[in-house]
Amino acid sequence: MYKRQVFNYTEVDMGGISIDRHGVPLTDEALATAKANDAVLLGAVGGVVGKDSWYELPPNLRPEAGLLAIRKGLNLFANLRPAYLYNELRKACPLRDEIIGDGFDMIIVRELTGGLYFGARKTENVDGVETAVDTLTYNENEIRRIAIRGFDIAMKRRKKVTSVDKANVLDSSRLWRKVVNEVAKDYPEVELEHMLVDNCAMQLVRDPKQFDVILTENMFGDILSDEAAMISGSLGMLASASLNDTKFGMYEPSHGSAPDIAGQDKANPIATILSASMLLRFSFDMDKEADAIDNAVKKVLEAGYRTGDIMSEDMKLVGCKEMGSLVADMI
Repeated sequence: MYKRQVFNYTEVDMGGISIDRHGVPLTDEALATAKANDAVLLGAVGGVVGKDSWYELPPNLRPEAGLLAIRKGLNLFANLRPAYLYNELRKACPLRDEIIGDGFDMIIVRELTGGLYFGARKTENVDGVETAVDTLTYNENEIRRIAIRGFDIAMKRRKKVTSVDKANVLDSSRLWRKVVNEVAKDYPEVELEHMLVDNCAMQLVRDPKQFDVILTENMFGDILSDEAAMISGSLGMLASASLNDTKFGMYEPSHGSAPDIAGQDKANPIATILSASMLLRFSFDMDKEADAIDNAVKKVLEAGYRTGDIMSEDMKLVGCKEMGSLVADMI
């Protein structure tokens, strides 16, 4: 039996809805409300570039700027994105059976508040030529704290860390590799390997079973986690957690807002459901309750229910609302 818990929810605007109502993607009041609570469960953010009027605004006023601002404001430096292949979704995986084997189970640990996304940027005219500049900056303290988080996670898993960088080209990556090597000395039980990001992108589709914990910087992690999501069957299946130095965390699906199917009851709610499970596990230490949610998702998949993104032959197609109800009924 599970002890009855009471959760108090406060809804705040962020992204496009905040722009429409308040003129900015994240207000100071919304950030203060988030800080005053124990955790944040975030909906997907974004629209369609070239279609939605939000993208006619300056970059610092677009929906995604709110996401960057709340991550920075809450000091959420560690993003965890599990990539797990459910046996029931093998047919949805684009890889061949001989590559899938017995399946794969990895987690991507991504530094979230530094790097290219947070560096200085500008677009200006230089000698008559329009020129854009983005700046990629990391210091050793930022690298060390995410490396420690990655190795701590590896200690609870299969004790292997693959640190991904571009050390053959980038100074920031050379510093990354140096600091990761220093941190590794404190974890003699953990196997460490370094891998260039282009090779990692290839290895994810060539042999995903080799990975346990992938540790990497902000932009590389953004790209690799989406690739890992697709070989898992669908972005609609993958949750994520963004953590700081305390129990506080922000939890969100790895996918975007899917504006092309908005209001059609077609979206896959499982990533959001599993994000709530991660919230219980990491912020509230409610492991049994989190396990119950995870097992409920597995039972629904075993029963053959699918949303359109993971649909395969002989399965039962359901909409977003029905999938959510089915999972709730299985808990």
